[in-house]
Amino acid sequence: MAHVIPAPEPASIPVLGSDRRFPVRRIFCIGRNYADHAKEMGASVDRKQPVFFTKPADAIVTDGANTPYPPATEDLHHEVEMVVALARGGRDLDPDAAQAAIFGYGVGLDLTRRDLQARAKEKGLPWDVAKAFDHSAPVSTLRPIAQGVPDADTVLRLQVNGETRQETTLASMIWSTPEIIVELSRLFELKAGDLIFTGTPAGVAALHRSDCLHAELTGIAELDTRIV
Repeated sequence: MAHVIPAPEPASIPVLGSDRRFPVRRIFCIGRNYADHAKEMGASVDRKQPVFFTKPADAIVTDGANTPYPPATEDLHHEVEMVVALARGGRDLDPDAAQAAIFGYGVGLDLTRRDLQARAKEKGLPWDVAKAFDHSAPVSTLRPIAQGVPDADTVLRLQVNGETRQETTLASMIWSTPEIIVELSRLFELKAGDLIFTGTPAGVAALHRSDCLHAELTGIAELDTRIV
């Protein structure tokens, strides 16, 4: 197909043990999926109504690249999260179909312009400018499910300049991975190439230029990036 302007190169993520990459279609995120984080943000959790938002596919930062400090903020925060990549999708999936749709897992950062988010919340406005900016989603190499799957005891951790800022196990998630996929499939038609950021634990805090971040989903994935 011919285009009237050059087509942008699709975003993609490296895959462990392969020279082929995972093409990213869309990024879905769930908020308030750890009760301790919801509490530190002054929010309540409703099991009947998860909170979702999105990021553009080209928000990802991969291959250990540096992450630029974004404009228009004085309060950039880190949020470490397990990332789930889908090999297939669909609508109104059941839990078994949701589990079968998973290609693999990684670890990522949902970077947030917290000051802009706070202003949006005060006025009841969307969070897009706080969440969906350029370079707001650093992501590790993906581990296909055939090479390892996280369980309830898997630790999610973030260190900044060698100091642990966030740490929990996946057992603390309010909505499990299949439950998140099921709920998303009721709102969107999911497709191969979709990424899902599955929420962050307590301990979010500010980042500054020159900070070095090490995120880990133990036994599954690691991510290193530097804020510049």
